[in-house]
Amino acid sequence: MSTNQELKMNNPFRRHSRRKSSMDDYDPFSHPDVYYGPQTDPQKASKDSKYARTRTMSVVDTGSTLRNEFRNEIKADIKRRGSQDEAGFINGGRGRRFFISDINATLKELLDNEDTDQNFQITIEDTGPKVLKLGTVNSNGFNQIDIRGTYMLSNLLQELTIAKRFGRNQMILDEARLNENPVDRLSRLISTQFWKNLTRRIDSISVAQFALDTKIPSNPRIYVPYNRPEQYEFYINASKLQPDLHLEVEYLPKDITPEYIKSINKKPGLLSLAMESTHDPSTGEETLVSFPYVVPGGRFNEQYGWDSYMETLGLLINNKVDLARGMVEHFIFEIEHYGKVLNANRSYYLGRSQPPFLTDMSFKVFEKMGGIKNPEALDLLKRAINAAIKEYSTIWAAKPRLNEKTGLSCYHPEGVGIPPETEASHFDSVLGPYALKYDITIEEFRERYNNGDIKEPPLDDYFLHDRAVRESGHDTSYRLEGICADLATIDLNSLIYKYEVDLAYFIKEFFNDEFKADLFDNKIYDSKYWIDKSELRKSNINRYLWNEEKGLFFDYNVKLQKQHTYETATTFWSLWSGVASKEQALRLSENVHIFEELGGLAAGTEKSRGEISLDRPSRQWDYPFGWAPQQILAWVGFAKYGYENITRRLSYRWLFLMTKAFVDYNGIVVEKYDVTRATDPHRVTAEYGNQGSDFKGVATEGFGWVNASFVVGLTYLPKHAIRALGYTTPPEVFFKNIRTDEERESFGLKPLTVEDIQRGELNKSPLGKPLFKADKSLKQQLEETLDKPLNKLERTNSQ
Repeated sequence: MSTNQELKMNNPFRRHSRRKSSMDDYDPFSHPDVYYGPQTDPQKASKDSKYARTRTMSVVDTGSTLRNEFRNEIKADIKRRGSQDEAGFINGGRGRRFFISDINATLKELLDNEDTDQNFQITIEDTGPKVLKLGTVNSNGFNQIDIRGTYMLSNLLQELTIAKRFGRNQMILDEARLNENPVDRLSRLISTQFWKNLTRRIDSISVAQFALDTKIPSNPRIYVPYNRPEQYEFYINASKLQPDLHLEVEYLPKDITPEYIKSINKKPGLLSLAMESTHDPSTGEETLVSFPYVVPGGRFNEQYGWDSYMETLGLLINNKVDLARGMVEHFIFEIEHYGKVLNANRSYYLGRSQPPFLTDMSFKVFEKMGGIKNPEALDLLKRAINAAIKEYSTIWAAKPRLNEKTGLSCYHPEGVGIPPETEASHFDSVLGPYALKYDITIEEFRERYNNGDIKEPPLDDYFLHDRAVRESGHDTSYRLEGICADLATIDLNSLIYKYEVDLAYFIKEFFNDEFKADLFDNKIYDSKYWIDKSELRKSNINRYLWNEEKGLFFDYNVKLQKQHTYETATTFWSLWSGVASKEQALRLSENVHIFEELGGLAAGTEKSRGEISLDRPSRQWDYPFGWAPQQILAWVGFAKYGYENITRRLSYRWLFLMTKAFVDYNGIVVEKYDVTRATDPHRVTAEYGNQGSDFKGVATEGFGWVNASFVVGLTYLPKHAIRALGYTTPPEVFFKNIRTDEERESFGLKPLTVEDIQRGELNKSPLGKPLFKADKSLKQQLEETLDKPLNKLERTNSQ
């Protein structure tokens, strides 16, 4: 076989050709509702149809096994996505299709042979033969084609699982869905499936289901603000519709105190959100339904605070404005009725907020809705400004969160007793010594301490800081443990600074520099008020949080009155908010290497974290773990100050890690990654494990802000970098193979030296040709490699 034939056969860059064959009227990359709908079901085809005549069984090729002996990353990835086909999209046609006559039997066969660790996933850790034969539709099953390698076999498992969930017994399957470019596949899944499966909309039927709490077993229950009788009546009627679900509906009091919150800890419930009137076609009457919103995924089945902002960034790129707008509506409702943007809409979160992003979030939705030209968008922005002023004035710039001496703010939520949403044994190591002191069991001590029968001030302080860590969104980290409520953090004060400058801009630009705060104190605010606030906070941030010697921002301990010099990636939030000066931005750009790892930014440094042992285990917001919001805010921040090259480099690293795990581990997308691991970055050994990894057959949700990070990250990358991602090319290999000084500078890389060039063997593909020439277009490179024009292969990148 010639080199060119081999590459044609294995080429993973079969871009989605959205053309439809003359024989078919559906898109091979269409949504599962269409692809596995009744119109494509072979069992419902007419007697004269080719589908009705075709009967093909899937068989495992027991005569041979495929063992991937290549050690070069690129070789492995090309081979993994290879299938013996020269007749697909690469030749301008629709591509080959397989007829699977018995989905259940094929699934069993596939899992029996390939899922050797029996976790209902096909990954690089399975030791099966890595090959299965399927018969083609066009040959009436005569031609048996090998489906080879982890990536294609895991995609086959995913497609079979989805088809089975649609109730299908048979299917026609496009090979294009199996060897799809992984960047395209993940982008498509996020846009068409993951967001949909993470979407919630509370109505009379779904409320009981959503009210169930996976964290605390209890009857489904929903709490309604004291002054929303229409919602109370709606949910009472909903409970009557499904009496067997035992939905409980309760009013909240006007004044929600820490003592009240504790009193309902054993009666946890969902908190109602913003609703709109809609027409019910079944009754012909008007009814209520909540605005739609997106949940993070895994065990997090509520609308969360800062998760929602990150998710909004991805939703808007994917043109899902209704979901982003809905989450803004809910935040406005939460501030109006619960006093703050909540950690999440559960009763035990009533005293706790999360990092504030409402002003930027609402403005991005406002712009996507058409901005000033759309009265509905302007009304949304006006209501968001009202809510933000109230939240700022009563939460972030007020006691106990405001430290008057420094003029800076701390995470300092209200609450008494032990947080109820954690696992039952989560605090046993903390409570154990106290139980021994009183000669009672831990459970008895927990009950008496929560009831106030036992007073232990040190324990009160411990849980204050524990709640503060959870309010920070960084639960947990040695950076914050035991001191969080005393820290004026660079992350929080950057966000509040952003509120101040945003409010000044909105009021001047859209409201003639005069805005009445109807939701707070009915006073008139102008832009100067907020500019003065922002300049004062900026001065205090520079005084207390900037460290000129180290060239980083740090947190400040207001109790000890000194900097807390734990190196944290939140130092880059100063760039996102714009509070850093140009000189400080330069220093931060020079020090990004402190946090930069194989797969992006670590949450902190190994030096600051310290040694890990059995007595001092890993914390998930410390080194070596990386999180989507840390990546996104740094990308945006560096780009804002003109360091797009650093943004490109960091985004490539993070997207590589995501794509590598997606390809090697059955389409997995998880809450966080170990940014130092190339092989299995989704494995996290810290507390809580990793959300998004526990699925059978197919991942259906990903994880909210990680989905968004992939969508956002692609917008920063040029085509040849996206092409390299499709090959799951490690960052160092990709960077070393960028040759021109100009292109290297565009990724913040140093020019190549003579020694680098002499080691140019890294620029060879398994087929002996250079893989990445940054000074040539993607089209030119593919045409040279394939020895043919790409007029039929080209398409506009979906991002």
